[in-house]
Amino acid sequence: MSIVKASPSSFSSTLLSQFDWLHHAFLTAAAQPPPGVFLLHQIHSATVHEAPGCHTATCGDALVTRQPGVQLGVKTADCLPILIADPVSRCAAAVHAGWRGTLTNIASAAVSRLQSLYGAQPASLHAAFGPSIGPCCFEVGPDVAPRFQSLFPERSDLHQQTHIDLCEANLRQLLAAGLLPAHIDSLPPCTFCGGSEFHSWRRDHHPSARMFSVIAIR
Repeated sequence: MSIVKASPSSFSSTLLSQFDWLHHAFLTAAAQPPPGVFLLHQIHSATVHEAPGCHTATCGDALVTRQPGVQLGVKTADCLPILIADPVSRCAAAVHAGWRGTLTNIASAAVSRLQSLYGAQPASLHAAFGPSIGPCCFEVGPDVAPRFQSLFPERSDLHQQTHIDLCEANLRQLLAAGLLPAHIDSLPPCTFCGGSEFHSWRRDHHPSARMFSVIAIR
């Protein structure tokens, strides 16, 4: 399974595309969000909200739903968008995982919420990672790197300036939460070195340029 170009302005997961009851898209820099999509005021937290029932002023970094027609969205420009779906309970989640959200385990918080609200079992969940900054380009200093030691216990270089793999960190968290390796698309393109197709805050330092990732139950 992989993340592939689905249209001139979007990518999709071949893993999630097997579900005909589900719509999803990782939109590029050229695309605008669809009308009516639920978006949060993202704050790099571990806060998860159910939609409908929230609005753009609601603070948080993940949305969940089981209601058909409700479009969940997250905004990113280097942070990792994660879309999650369960073919058994037919629920979905959209997650915004920057490095701070990763350290608060936002992806696992979304899994827990799907489980508590809808009875979703982690082993039946399927997740896809969207375009985000890759380990090739995500360099952090000694003020940030040591915070990832628990996620990368095998590394001895986290006391200094080094590179961090956000996708690998979130993959490990989702596996620890009970998802199966075969149910995770975890190798998206890098936003920083991917050119103008993607917004990248670290590359362009544009304060408001964001891409949108969307998931909805048909």
